[in-house]
Amino acid sequence: MEKLLSIKNLSINYETNDEKVRAVTDLEIELNEGETLGLVGETGAGKSTTALGIMRLVPNPPGKIISGEIIFEGRNLLTISEDDMRAIRGREISMIFQDPMTSLNPVLTVGDQIAEVIQIHEKLSFKNSMLKASEMLELVGIPGNRLNDYPHQFSGGMKQRVVIAIALACNPKLLIADEPTTALDVTIQAQVLDLMNDLKKKLKTSMILITHDLGVVAQVCDKVAIMYAGEIVESGTLYDIFENPKHPYTLGLFDSIPSLDEEVTRLKPIKGLMPDPTNLPSGCRFHPRCPYVQDECSKRTPRTSDESGHRVKCLVYEGLIDVPELQGGENGR
Repeated sequence: MEKLLSIKNLSINYETNDEKVRAVTDLEIELNEGETLGLVGETGAGKSTTALGIMRLVPNPPGKIISGEIIFEGRNLLTISEDDMRAIRGREISMIFQDPMTSLNPVLTVGDQIAEVIQIHEKLSFKNSMLKASEMLELVGIPGNRLNDYPHQFSGGMKQRVVIAIALACNPKLLIADEPTTALDVTIQAQVLDLMNDLKKKLKTSMILITHDLGVVAQVCDKVAIMYAGEIVESGTLYDIFENPKHPYTLGLFDSIPSLDEEVTRLKPIKGLMPDPTNLPSGCRFHPRCPYVQDECSKRTPRTSDESGHRVKCLVYEGLIDVPELQGGENGR
């Protein structure tokens, strides 16, 4: 498989006169053609900022890309002109934003909104753009004759399908889906995920799926990156993360989920809250909440250890602290 996207040392801040929010720090991601990466983390971890960084849509001010490179098909998206980036957005990289209710323009028909993307990027006439828009609606399971309906005439799940139709209208090589099922009920969630899976295979699109739901990741993704306080603390294949999680934060996420195999009366949540991004803790950012914390954790920032593509950011795997529960067997799970 050919490499499609490579992000290296990406750091993004939000800066005002009074404070600096370090939203993303030294982020590294690699994605091959046809793969799906699940970007997982709590609210405020920096997942959406990462997506906006790839699209070069970080609001400036106050947002600022401080360093790094985003290589997409051999081109660094951070150094190309705005006109070139505008040509890439929608055609080669598309994004499904978090809330379908606010993503659609209420005063334009859904047909007009899908056709607009096609007209801009594929230079088709209005008539041919509307024909293709009708085909895209059919593709996502909505009758093509609803082309002239307005967003308020659709349910939440159907609006999300329209947003997916807009994102896929020009057959992009990379689709970024920012929590595409958050606002939907469980049965509609399953339908939307099945639809995205089918379209991904049919159109051979790579995908970055941003979510905090590990069940969704298991259903859709090939690779997983776990984000905490602006950093990727663990990444690897779906098998690596689900069968052999190594970072204490990843273990905590799995312990927070009810198990169908074990009968337990109480779950083990991760104690405490995500740190304030304007005042991050010293050393390892997870150490104030870590059940395995040692003195060294507050003094030294961990480096990323890589074992056959399974990357983890913890002092244990640098051999600098000794935690037998993390190092042995199934990593304490």
